Amino acid sequence: MPNLTRRDLMAGTAAGAAAMTIGGRVALAQQPNTLIIGNQGAQTHFDPHGGQDYPTSVIIRNVYDGLVDVVGMPPRIEPRLATDWTVSGDGLVYTFNLNREAKFHDGAPVTAEAVRYSFERIKAVGRGNNWMIDGVVGPDSIRVVDDHTVEFTLLQPFAPFLQVLPWISVVNPAVIEANEGGDLGQTYLLNDTAGSGPFTVARFEPENVIDFRRDPTYWREGGGNTDTVIWRYVRENTNQRLMLRRGEIHMAVDLTSDDMSALEGAPGVVRVIEPGDRTFSIKMNTEHGPLSDVNLRKAVSHAFDYDAMRSVSGFADLMHGPLPSGFFGHDPSIDVPRKDLDRAREYLAQTAYPEGGLTLDIVHVVGLEQQRLWCLVLLDSLQELNIDVNIRPSTWPDMVRMCESPETFPDFFSVYLGVSYADPDVIAFAGYHSSRNGGWQNGVYNNAEVDALIEAARFEPDEARRAELYSQIQQNIVDDAPDLFGVVERAKVGLRDNVENYEFSPIIVQAVSFFPLSVS
Repeated sequence: MPNLTRRDLMAGTAAGAAAMTIGGRVALAQQPNTLIIGNQGAQTHFDPHGGQDYPTSVIIRNVYDGLVDVVGMPPRIEPRLATDWTVSGDGLVYTFNLNREAKFHDGAPVTAEAVRYSFERIKAVGRGNNWMIDGVVGPDSIRVVDDHTVEFTLLQPFAPFLQVLPWISVVNPAVIEANEGGDLGQTYLLNDTAGSGPFTVARFEPENVIDFRRDPTYWREGGGNTDTVIWRYVRENTNQRLMLRRGEIHMAVDLTSDDMSALEGAPGVVRVIEPGDRTFSIKMNTEHGPLSDVNLRKAVSHAFDYDAMRSVSGFADLMHGPLPSGFFGHDPSIDVPRKDLDRAREYLAQTAYPEGGLTLDIVHVVGLEQQRLWCLVLLDSLQELNIDVNIRPSTWPDMVRMCESPETFPDFFSVYLGVSYADPDVIAFAGYHSSRNGGWQNGVYNNAEVDALIEAARFEPDEARRAELYSQIQQNIVDDAPDLFGVVERAKVGLRDNVENYEFSPIIVQAVSFFPLSVS
């Protein structure tokens, strides 16, 4: 179908762009060029350097720009702020030429100095995706050659360097400095933005809706006809499915396997089910409480019914250790726990609870039915050891706060880990390096030997040696039993058939790129 004519971004109200009530039921808004996406990602800020969950990734992809972008299946790196780049033979020096048309939302040009400032800011903030360049970009690594050329001299060769750059956003230095507030603008960016991306934020209601508007002066050519994207928080994934089926939303990004099965053959609905790398595991509190005892963790690991987990998982496969099986460095020979009650009881006998008789808490995201089912599998499994499980639904922001210390971290923590680049470092460093303690990817796990191996593997240039290091990493982690290694899910997205130009990528599937999308 032909694209609709783009409307003035300021025409109409946000309420007009959202769903309206007709005859007692909700129907999809009829305002042209408006796309409504249902999701369970409650956003709490607009700082691209302040978070790394998928709601923040949505902001990074659509309100800000990086030097490069990652698109498609298989994932490929494409120019964004940088038009092209060169890499020295030793893999240490990267030189990027910037697009001279690139501008921030206030009209200021995106310069090499803005790139340098942004990398220095994320390192100073020390949050979000800073871990991706930790030990890679140092205090003197970045040189401004001229207004449109920036050079990076890495501290050590780092094979995934280009792959991490889509997640290091370039911010507007003038806007941040004018609103510095003693915290590098972090307070300002709770409700405001400082980007150069294709969309701006017109309205924000926490745990309800974000109203994104396409910037009519955006510097990059092309793009779809969507002028308004309503990012609508829908707590229950079942409600996302029903709203998609009824045409109240155009896209749903948090559907379960049961939802996808229920949508088969639904009029006007397109199901996207693709290989994915998003893992689900249940992390244990290795630093505080009963599960700080490795023998209790091993008892739990061998009591857990992995076959039951698989049976309620739909489009998913069991994990074989901490790395997805399709990743470079995955070692299939490692002996991972499977249900074995005799071994579970042997480990339990070596704890302070040889007869069980304790209650452990597990938290999961409220409204995520798939996570609730996995929690029920844990509940049923541990009854075999006379261990009770208290299942506690919680909002995602509250769960993130639980990760701030071992004392607030629950006994069990349900977590998806979506990969932001296709390298084992993305799982190993984010999920198991102690520098990530206090964040949702690795709340408490701390092992000095594992840290050293992860650091060595990050910067090892020899591929065979790197694979050996990742084998050791996986073995040590399995021996420590910090997680119940769960499933690798297939990626699942539901679309209305009038959504055009959607290109699937397995890299943070929920963080949809709005730029190319059209509604017919």
